[in-house]
Parts: sequence; C-alpha cells; structure tokens
Amino acid sequence: MNRYLAIDIGASSGRHIVGWKENGEIQTREVYRFPNGVTEQDGHLTWDIEALEGHVKAGIDEAMKLYPEIESLSIDTWGVDYVLMDGKNPILPCYAYRDGRTEAVIPQVHEKMPFAELYRRTGIQFQPFNTIYQLYADKLAGRLEQACGFLMIPEYLMYRLCGVKSHEYTNATTGGMVSAQTGAYDEDIIRALDLPKRFFKPLQQPGTVIGTYKGIKVVLCATHDTGSAVEGIPMEGNELYISSGTWSLLGVKTEKPLTDDASRAANYSNEGGVGYNRYQKNLMGMWLVNRLRAELCPDKPWNEITAEAEEKHFDHLVDVNDPVFLAPESMKAAFDQRLPHPPKCAMGYFRCAYRSLAQGYKQAIEEIERNTGKSYEKLYIVGGGAKNQYLNRLTEEATGKQVIALPIEATALGNLKIQMKETDI
Repeated sequence: MNRYLAIDIGASSGRHIVGWKENGEIQTREVYRFPNGVTEQDGHLTWDIEALEGHVKAGIDEAMKLYPEIESLSIDTWGVDYVLMDGKNPILPCYAYRDGRTEAVIPQVHEKMPFAELYRRTGIQFQPFNTIYQLYADKLAGRLEQACGFLMIPEYLMYRLCGVKSHEYTNATTGGMVSAQTGAYDEDIIRALDLPKRFFKPLQQPGTVIGTYKGIKVVLCATHDTGSAVEGIPMEGNELYISSGTWSLLGVKTEKPLTDDASRAANYSNEGGVGYNRYQKNLMGMWLVNRLRAELCPDKPWNEITAEAEEKHFDHLVDVNDPVFLAPESMKAAFDQRLPHPPKCAMGYFRCAYRSLAQGYKQAIEEIERNTGKSYEKLYIVGGGAKNQYLNRLTEEATGKQVIALPIEATALGNLKIQMKETDI
C-alpha cells in the first residue's frame, strides 16, 4: 500500500499528515504538529524560516519511523510570501505578509501601472501584502541587487529538501503578477516595475515531480494552501466554498478568470486552481476571534466563548475587511475604534466578530452571484472554522444557503489527492 505525506503549514501551526487509499477512500494519520507564528525583528514582522525547515525535516523523520516506505511528499503554505535567494542561500530576513513595509510603495507601484490595469491583466484583488508590492519594497531597499531570484515559501522548503528550485502555478497567482490570460508571468508588469527578469521562471503545474528526499519523491501539490483545500472538498457539483482559518477564503470555481470592472470593484481574486479558476475573496476570518481570545480570555475554551457570545445582546457590526483589523497591537482597541460604543463585556466583542463575519459572507456571496450571473444553493465550509457551530448557524441564517460544514483537513486531503494522481499508478 502506497503512503503519501502532506505537509500543511499555516500561519499559526503546521502538521505532517500521512495518507493512503483504502477501499477507495483516502485515510489519514497526523504524525507531527508544530507551532508557527510571526516574530518581530528590527521593527518588522518576519518568519523564522530556519525553524520551519527544521520542523519540516523533523516531521518527515517521524513519518518515516511509522511508515518507512513513503511514496511522495509535498508542502503547502499560505500565499504571497517568499524567500529571496543568493545562489543556494536565503537572503534573510523573510518578511511576513502582515508586516507594514509595503504601505509606502503601493502608490509608487500604481503610478507605474494603475491598479485597474493590474487587475485587468491578473484578476488579483488588491491586498497591501501582495507579492508585487513586497518585491517592489525589496527593490527600493536594495535587497534585490544581490539576489538571483526568489522562491515562494513552500517551494523554498522543498528546495531545501531536494535541491531543485521550482515555481508552482497556483501559488504564483496569489502575488499579482501572473497573466490571467496566459497563466505565465506578465512581462509588461515586470518591465513597468523594472523588476529583474531573471526572477520570473516558467511556472509548473501541480503534480510535477521535482526531485527526491531520502528516497521520497518531492511533488508539487497546489502549494497555495487554499488551492489544495478546494481540491480536498468532497463537493457535489460546483457550489460555494469557504476555507475557514486565519483567513476566510470564500469563492466558487469558474472556467476562466473574471477581470471585469464589477469584479475589480468588489475586490475579487482570480487565483489558479487545478484545471479551473478560483473566483474568491479574502475575508479577515478567524484571525479576529483568535486575537480577541489571546487578549481577553486566553484560558477560556472555545465552546464556552461561543455559548456566552450567543447569549449576549450586542448587535453592532464591523466591516471584517477593514484594514484596521489586519495587524493591530490590540484587537479589542481596533473593534473599539470602529464601533459607536464598546461592548459592556468581553463576550460582546466575540458576538460582534462572529455576526460581522456572517454578514461579510452574505455580502460576498451576493457579489459572486451578481458577477457570475449564477445562483448557488450550498455553501461548503472546511478548515478549523468549520467546527464553530455558532458561526455556521449565523452564516446559514445570513446567507440563506445550505451550510455543509466539514471539519476535515481539506488542505491536507487536497495535497494528498494531487500526489496520488501523479504517483499512484
């Protein structure tokens, strides 16, 4: 029986999951879990890329103790972030997307190519942390001069395993520089920003075998975790989905990108999928309640938080896409800043966050249906947020859709499915 290893790394934790097929179904076993998070360095938010590499290798060793014969492995992470390379070596620090270093350069990028034109070419929603802005910030800081290129974080980690540099399609699309028409890097954008042409290599599709590590094939999954998550949803037909974690990625599969003015106005993204386009929107997600809990009641169990929040009567809402919530020193203060008056107790903040998320989902779905010209009956929710029954009920009430909550490791399942297609003969 062939065994496969999915290494799924999120902004707060990572996990190694071994999978195999049994009676036509994928079975899984988590064999290693580790913490992750941003660290502050010289006033900037960064990733400890060396620690991530150490955990990746330690988890593989643990997997091999239990399953000595592993057919293949792959790594997925969040999008947009990368490691600059000087030959074989990383150029540190590795900045995190929540760092504010791009704020000053965004207007300069848009002077060289207005956002309306960037969107027409790429179909990628505006986010201040998109790779395009991060690279331009690095250019102005002189960090690109000694670099031979860059690797997105999962591709960097796989390079450290097998010694092969790769550039996977779904993850590349998150950065705002890949043509929605051709699926390759847009040379006009690169030229307009005077970015080094040597950085932008041909993109590879999920399922490509790039090398080996300790006798295990290293395969490109959809290395953007949402790309893998959508592959992992056991969906009947084509319906709406939310990959619910730190971010809520809400969208639907389409045959081709939608780069029209209405999609741009609604700030929708067209990101690469495995043979389809993911028309989706980033909402702030469980980040809101995770930070509130860390600040207000770190020892309180989630089931108690949701039960008490449901009983409160604070009914004001906030815009969950407001930049004030992206990386505040105090999430409570960020809510206070946007509310007419603060809740009288801590649970009022959670009630506000959950109800605001449900309202954000409602608005996003209305935009999808308007922009695609189609209506949908079901909303599949996967990821950690799918376990939150209170939020699921609020979402069903707000959207009028049948919510199908699947508290499964959809990202790891999608990662495994792509490996199995490539290597299970």
